[in-house]
Amino acid sequence: MNKIVKIISSKIDDQKRRLVKSLGWGNDDVQETQVATAFGDDSHPVEKLVAIYAPTSDIGNPVIIGYINKNQIAEVGEKRIFSTDADGNAVFAIHLKNDGTAEIGGNTRTMVRYQELEIAFNQLKSDFNAHVSAYNSHIHPYIGLVVGVPGATTPTPSASSPSSADISGAEITEIKTL
Repeated sequence: MNKIVKIISSKIDDQKRRLVKSLGWGNDDVQETQVATAFGDDSHPVEKLVAIYAPTSDIGNPVIIGYINKNQIAEVGEKRIFSTDADGNAVFAIHLKNDGTAEIGGNTRTMVRYQELEIAFNQLKSDFNAHVSAYNSHIHPYIGLVVGVPGATTPTPSASSPSSADISGAEITEIKTL
């Protein structure tokens, strides 16, 4: 018979299994139960969560098969993965939305495609450096009298420096996008 229990604590045992200590409603039955999760899912539930506890065919070895989420945000067709602090307050989320967008940690800023940004940045840098080169190599006609030199010219009084800007440190290679 399935029942609802309240989580008291959680730990990993020496066999690398997640064990949850729970208290059944209406009695003083404290049990340490293994958690059943989807492959690739590793989460550590916080205290006071409400869980669904179910028996297995292996008598005396029930499992926690899920948790009741009191703060659901995902809409139809969406997936949201989140973490909390020890008090159960959400601190970070990845939200795959049903409109084809994803929110990673929030929704107030946008991400960029690094390669496209790098192409535009390098073009801007090249244009700037060409301007610096032209500026540094041009000659000013000298206005005034230079003794012994009719029609004298002078070089640019103060040269500019080409850009050495580099955005490669901004690339996050561990996260890929379209």
